[in-house]
Amino acid sequence: MVQIEHETDIERLRQVALLQHAELTRLHQRLAALTAALAIARGDDTTTSLQLELQILQEQLAAKTRALFGPSSERRPSDGANDAPRPTPRGHGPRPQPSLPLVEIVHTLDAADLPCPQCGGDLLVWDGQTEDAEEIDVVERSFRLVRHRRQKYRCRCGGCVDTALGPPKLTAGGRYSVAFAVGVALAKYADHLPLARQVKQMARAGLTVDTQTLWDQLAALAHHLTPTHDALHAFLLTAPVLGADETRWPLLGQPGASKWHAWALATPDAVCYRIAGARSVAAAAAVLRDYQGWLIADGYAVYPALRDQHAAARAPTFRLAHCWAHVRRKFVEAAPHYPEAEDVVRLIGELYALEARSRALPEPARAAARDTGRQTEGTALVAAIRAWCMAHPVLPQSALGKAIRYTLDLWPGLTAFLTEPALPLDTNHVERGIRALAVGRKNHYGSRSERGTRVAALFYSLIESAKLVGVEPGAYLAEATHRAIATPGTVTLPAALLAP
Repeated sequence: MVQIEHETDIERLRQVALLQHAELTRLHQRLAALTAALAIARGDDTTTSLQLELQILQEQLAAKTRALFGPSSERRPSDGANDAPRPTPRGHGPRPQPSLPLVEIVHTLDAADLPCPQCGGDLLVWDGQTEDAEEIDVVERSFRLVRHRRQKYRCRCGGCVDTALGPPKLTAGGRYSVAFAVGVALAKYADHLPLARQVKQMARAGLTVDTQTLWDQLAALAHHLTPTHDALHAFLLTAPVLGADETRWPLLGQPGASKWHAWALATPDAVCYRIAGARSVAAAAAVLRDYQGWLIADGYAVYPALRDQHAAARAPTFRLAHCWAHVRRKFVEAAPHYPEAEDVVRLIGELYALEARSRALPEPARAAARDTGRQTEGTALVAAIRAWCMAHPVLPQSALGKAIRYTLDLWPGLTAFLTEPALPLDTNHVERGIRALAVGRKNHYGSRSERGTRVAALFYSLIESAKLVGVEPGAYLAEATHRAIATPGTVTLPAALLAP
């Protein structure tokens, strides 16, 4: 019976392989037919069409190989012609540590070393003279059990008993402090340390705890900070220019886990995430709500679809600009097979160099130089890029064909920056903001519940926004939580902690 089942499995596998081979053969034949038809329409011979087909297949194989084994960075060698000035490298020598507390330890001679080896007299302390050296030391994290004893008072008359107030509690009757919960949140969402690893670290320091207890502290902290997260979202929707992007955020153990995505809205000084179960127009509408400023994004079709949907309903809508960094990425990917794509990469580099020159100036000269540069050199560079794309007919399915089509399809949004001074060239600030979620996803794979997605979005939003304005995230979360405990519903945005 076992032998029969084994033979049946082999036969099934053989049939599957034959079906897959037949499907691949059909696809190759269809590709060859379409390529031949295109070659005939252009007056090319069959040999040329087959060469084009082979070129596309080779380019697709090389692209897959680069994706698997190539470097992930988009940094490329430069001839230095259009590079903006870079700061001088600091090297690897000792760096100042102004944030560390300074502890001075005075080392003295032992009694046996005090006699002078020359005359036998006693060595005397030479006031103010020392040889100094510094070293970085570590103070291990520790936990302590604090017993709060609230003193009771009573009146001799027996009619009144009172008790002193204790510290604010994260949860009524809870055993863990606000500082403890903030430490757990920072470790998970700033340092991307899963709760199970935190449990092991705490055990080495003498604290016995489990992951459920740590999660309870995060949930309690998120409860107090939810109004602040909602206010941060509303604040970003008032920005005149808003960047948008999205990335996967799996909901583990649930059907359709791969469809869950984190949506990011960002300005240079704030970022807010919302995690939804789809990457659809409806999900984008829930994130963008009634936003009416400039939205800058990549070429994802959901954004123009949402804009057009609002326009068709005669509702207020946003204006859409697109990202030059994504365009550059397409031509960089095509360059290994189409060296002429380097022409567009160079022209886009000149656009960035133009912007960098204006950023080096103080205000208001910076704004004036930026606007003048965009209207003169910028307009000429953009026109040259369009002319290049129009003058290079290529196979639509080739890497260069896709790059050209991507550029021309988004052209109105790509040129909006020429007449709108507030628009940046790209969405790089959004991608920098979304990097924290990508690192977190790599370390703890996503969330285990819908509530977990909301908690993750909240902490990533508040921690990354605090970083953007230069506020220490731990101090910010603690202060915002204490204010919310004292007065429920209190909103504390990171900028509120900046020194006046």
